[in-house]
Amino acid sequence: MWYKVEPNQEFQGLVCEGATALPSKFLEDAFRDGYGKVVNVRHLNEVVNSVNGWYADRGLFGLVSDVEILSGGIIRLKVSEAVVNDIVLRFLDRKTGEPTTGKTRPETILRQLTTKKGQVYSLLQGKRDAETILTMGIMEDCSIIPQPAGDTGKVDVVMNLVERPNGGLSAGGGISSGITGGPLSGLIGSIAYSHRNLFGRNQKFNFSMEKGQIDSIIRMNYTDPWIEGDDKRTSRSIMVQTSTTPGTLVHGDGQSDHGNVTIGRATAGIEFSRPLRPKWSGTAGIIFQHTGARDDRGNPIIKDFYSSPLTASGNFYDDMLIAKLESVYSGSGEHGSTMFVVGIEQGLPIFPDWLCFNRVNARARKGVEIGPARLLLSLSSGHVMGNFSPHEAFAIGGTNSVRGYEEGAVGSGRSYVIGSGEISFRMFGPVEGVIFADYGSDVGSGHTVPGDPAGARGKPGSGYGYGTGIRIDSPVGPLRLEYAFNDRHAIRFHFGVGHRN
Repeated sequence: MWYKVEPNQEFQGLVCEGATALPSKFLEDAFRDGYGKVVNVRHLNEVVNSVNGWYADRGLFGLVSDVEILSGGIIRLKVSEAVVNDIVLRFLDRKTGEPTTGKTRPETILRQLTTKKGQVYSLLQGKRDAETILTMGIMEDCSIIPQPAGDTGKVDVVMNLVERPNGGLSAGGGISSGITGGPLSGLIGSIAYSHRNLFGRNQKFNFSMEKGQIDSIIRMNYTDPWIEGDDKRTSRSIMVQTSTTPGTLVHGDGQSDHGNVTIGRATAGIEFSRPLRPKWSGTAGIIFQHTGARDDRGNPIIKDFYSSPLTASGNFYDDMLIAKLESVYSGSGEHGSTMFVVGIEQGLPIFPDWLCFNRVNARARKGVEIGPARLLLSLSSGHVMGNFSPHEAFAIGGTNSVRGYEEGAVGSGRSYVIGSGEISFRMFGPVEGVIFADYGSDVGSGHTVPGDPAGARGKPGSGYGYGTGIRIDSPVGPLRLEYAFNDRHAIRFHFGVGHRN
């Protein structure tokens, strides 16, 4: 018996079919070393495995389904890819799990997805899409299941959605940092109505009322997170608010027999926000504000106990139309990640009595891991030029500023700078320990505020504080209890809810 053995042909070219997602350069690099050489079956198998690995690493539904060596040394590589045939939204009842009719419009969900018809289906992309839907805040659960679309070789992407209740009434409480005395110092009660999926378009509506010893706020807010027809993901927010807040940050003196100053504000505005580039976002808006001061009997006043003016116009009320621009850089979005914010506000003097000013604010934050601990550094500063209400001066000192001082007790000025450093470390369970130091200054600008309210009250204009405390994770955010000393040898406890501004 005779056997005729023929060598494999020399590799002269490649034909690849069905690979719409696979880059041609990947195949060129994989076969480059074999050009003009006898086809090596082992090397060919390695190339096939690398192609399959390329799809697997990216979560793509694709693989090499056939390899054939044609005459003339041509290798034919056939790749099968699972292309998305259709995207099906299936709403499930949150109690029974059975299919039901959803309240959310399909286009509201579909425009959030990066998975599109005609694309090679990606598990990783599907996972990101599910996470995006959950961040909208209107879904309780979201899962994506690819299913064969008949015998077409394509897949139907089925998205199972469980909607959250649209909203309703809620009640709660909080703490105001602007009140520094009294047995129930700073306690606030609140009631609110919210709707998180207005018209099935993921639009938000909130109406809330808050009431404390002095504080009272009535706020109505409407937000469209993504304006229909806009391809830049621009959001729109409309706000109307009336508030009464204590004026103690700038015009307080800590002596109850001198009476209390409260600041009343009526505000209405509209803002537009959109992503600018990865991790950057921008906001532009226009806001009208009508503000004035009252004494503890509710009578409008234009001067405080020290005869410092309470309005810039000399009238009982100041009116201003503010154009606002803000840009935000956010790292991972978590507290402690890198963050930078810069904002500009310009008062537009549409009428002679309306205020004209320019205010610039900037904040920066950087977190650094040091073994089991974390160092968090933050810096904020600002400056205002022009004619502005004295009670709008930058107030320095307090729980969210320089700890160890009462609220606004360091000073108030046209300019300010505040720096803070914290070292936090996990103690046990939800409890975290912290060591901190703060410094703040009005940069010598206190006397430039109309009436020099800080100078009249003998505020130092600069100061520092340091101390230690604990943080406890809770459903409403971190609970902060801090024990601080300041440079004037005073000791003060601070309590706060949520992260520092």
